[in-house]
Amino acid sequence: MSQWKQIQLLENRLLEHVDYLYDDNFPMDIRQGLASWIESQDWDTAANDESVAAVLFTNLLSQLERVRSQEQNFLQRHNMKIIQQQLQVKYSANPAVMARVISNCLREEFRILSSACMQEQGPLEKSLQDSGAFERQKTMDNRVGIIRSSVQLMDQAVKYIEDMQDDFDFRYKTLQSRETSDRNSDMMKQEVTRLQEMLNRLDFKRKEILSKIDDVIKEIEDLVTTQLNPVLHDWKRRQQVAAIGGPLLTGLEQLQNWFTLIAQSLFQIKRQLDKLGELVVKVTYENDPIPLQKPQMEERVKFLIYHLIKSSFVVEKQPCMPTHPQKPLIIKTGVQFTTKVRLLVKLPEVDYQLKVKTTFDKDLPPGRVRQFFILTNNTKAMDIEDYSNGCLSVDFRHLQLKEKKYINGTKGNESLLSVTEELHSLSFEACLTVQGLTIDLETCSLPLVVISNVSQLPGGWASVMWYNLLTDEPRNLAFFGNPPRANWSQLSEVLSWQFSTFAGRGLNKEQLTMLGEKLIGQHASCSDYQVSWSKFSKENIPGKPFSFWMWLDSILELIKKHLLPVWNENYIMGFVSKEMERILLKDREPGTFLLRFSESHLGGITFTWVERSDNGEVKFHSVEPYTKNRLSALPFADIIRDYKMISDGFVPENPLKFLYPDIPKDDAFGPLYNSQPSKVHPYIPSTLIPISQMLPNSNTTPPSCQSLEPPMTPGEFDMLNEQLCFDIETMSSPYSD
Repeated sequence: MSQWKQIQLLENRLLEHVDYLYDDNFPMDIRQGLASWIESQDWDTAANDESVAAVLFTNLLSQLERVRSQEQNFLQRHNMKIIQQQLQVKYSANPAVMARVISNCLREEFRILSSACMQEQGPLEKSLQDSGAFERQKTMDNRVGIIRSSVQLMDQAVKYIEDMQDDFDFRYKTLQSRETSDRNSDMMKQEVTRLQEMLNRLDFKRKEILSKIDDVIKEIEDLVTTQLNPVLHDWKRRQQVAAIGGPLLTGLEQLQNWFTLIAQSLFQIKRQLDKLGELVVKVTYENDPIPLQKPQMEERVKFLIYHLIKSSFVVEKQPCMPTHPQKPLIIKTGVQFTTKVRLLVKLPEVDYQLKVKTTFDKDLPPGRVRQFFILTNNTKAMDIEDYSNGCLSVDFRHLQLKEKKYINGTKGNESLLSVTEELHSLSFEACLTVQGLTIDLETCSLPLVVISNVSQLPGGWASVMWYNLLTDEPRNLAFFGNPPRANWSQLSEVLSWQFSTFAGRGLNKEQLTMLGEKLIGQHASCSDYQVSWSKFSKENIPGKPFSFWMWLDSILELIKKHLLPVWNENYIMGFVSKEMERILLKDREPGTFLLRFSESHLGGITFTWVERSDNGEVKFHSVEPYTKNRLSALPFADIIRDYKMISDGFVPENPLKFLYPDIPKDDAFGPLYNSQPSKVHPYIPSTLIPISQMLPNSNTTPPSCQSLEPPMTPGEFDMLNEQLCFDIETMSSPYSD
């Protein structure tokens, strides 16, 4: 079943999350109409490769044209045509952006499907999906709308005051131009009285508009302090969580809309105050409220504009190597990485030649020895993005780091922290001038880990996860000087995200409990148990030459590269101990087996099956773990199908009958078998057969499995040939005439 069909079977609560993924950037109509084709393309690669993205973009348009031509409904054909045109306008100049959008949507669909299999959401995800978020958004929309309406009405009020003042000014100057002899006439006295009334009314209107402006400024101050800043902080926190595999980051377009509307309102108020200042030049009087109140209001408005625009300068896409798109915030020296910053205001007053400069490790903490510099061009102008409603952004795509050398030609010595515990930062600076107001913009990436060898990647990713799980500080580079502990409930949730991100399916409650027992023993049932950084990533598992995280990361790599089909069918129990597997298997039918990850090997998977002797004695057999080298030779499902056990005096046979608890082996793995025969006609088809030899008295020790390269020795092949009672030379090829 396709991913999209599985999505449509979800309950309404989860479908609402799916609905939130799709907008004008990637309409749901496309996802529906091209579901199978979209899921068969490599959008992750295209997101980081312009040439691949361009090909996929062209193919997408062709697919849309094909679907549109086959559509019978006129309205649907019209809608598809509009969508096709919109996509061309948005992405023709930058198809990689489209690929990133689609890649993110598919990944988040994966996560939503994975969460549907979980019994309940973890505490971290629950905190990000607060039920009151929608109400807060409605409140924010209403308040911003009221501010915009009030500012528009104030424009009309200022214009009314200007017209009233012009009328007063005309009458006053007309009165002054009359001859002195006429000034004591009754008509003149009436005119003076009328002018006094007009001045009183003008004074009232001036006080009224200043009061309204003051009220709106107070409302904006309160809105920014109590709602906009917390929403921005929440978005940044969700960006941290999304970086380590959490829910897809959304809401930036809504934030930009709020920032823009509030900024536009402030600039409009500034112009209104400027206009009131012009009116004072023409007409003023004793106790005129404008000169008394305007300066203070102008300062408040400038303060709001300054801090609003300054806070709107954000890192939209955290630094990431295109070679590892799902592991951001890790940079390898000499390898290009990308990042993107954005200004969340869209104003005609902004200088669109705004240049952004990047700086690496602007303010290092004391004692840091390793230092780096950006090897490539570190300055770039911001551009207007049509596909994001005209916002200003800059996309750095070819940044590269190099470690500094000292005068003697050697690199810096290591600090007390390991390489993967040293945190670094990428800063962005720009200077913006808008309506005579100069604003120094500055923001920075989340803390980065810099590595020099890919072998440091697992340790670096552990640091990135630990930091972004436990703190919302944007730039605490000394974090690992005294790293805090993590609640097991939060840590287990993040570990499950790693499996949903890299392997397509997260961990269920039972698997997380097994993992917890592996890491913290009997404390796994206590969700508030505190796990130390050292226990998670640095200390070796008792009796093993590797840490818990190195062991788990090797399993993730194994699944991603060799076990995805089996894993996503939920056939791998995974993290069960040897003791527990015997408890599970002892009462099962002979030949029942389960799949678990090796506890003694990095990146290994094994299977254990149960047998019963003639006297009813229960025996358990575990095959030597299969690692990436051996799984590269033969798919794991085929190993299950073709596995043979050789034992003295017995015909070689496959002892694997039922996948735990009682699923017939072929029913479970049949759809995953690789049954494609060789297409080389002159040759007899060959098959790699995994063999284990049962050693004498081996019922207490696991049998060893011979290497798949070759799958068996010549002597073993002769034994198998003899036991199977056929002559290989007498076999006929299915391709023979």
